[in-house]
Amino acid sequence: MSEIFKTEVVEIGADTPEFKEIAMAILFGNQAPDALRSSCFIINVEPVSAEIKKGMKVHFDDKEYTITAVGGEVQTNLTNLGHIAISFTGLTEPELPGTLYVSEGDYPEFKVGTTISITD
Repeated sequence: MSEIFKTEVVEIGADTPEFKEIAMAILFGNQAPDALRSSCFIINVEPVSAEIKKGMKVHFDDKEYTITAVGGEVQTNLTNLGHIAISFTGLTEPELPGTLYVSEGDYPEFKVGTTISITD
């Protein structure tokens, strides 16, 4: 298992708890516009070293989820802006181009310093 992406949460928007109710988390790099910033987990923008694919794993500290679907814009947006939505619904076909879908499970506990990584 090799790591293809790793970042850290550096800021938590005030409105992010509302997204827990719909099993979604929105990530955005530090250049997030003010209008969206309160809804996002702000992360460091880091390179993605391989194509993100169904079956890979996403880790939030020690919680692991399997990627079930990858929207067509996830790779580009994560690489360039650090901006994707993560849906904890287990959908197997992407409904939105900027969304990464992962297996259902307990919603991760985000805090400043939470490590987010993707492994193959």
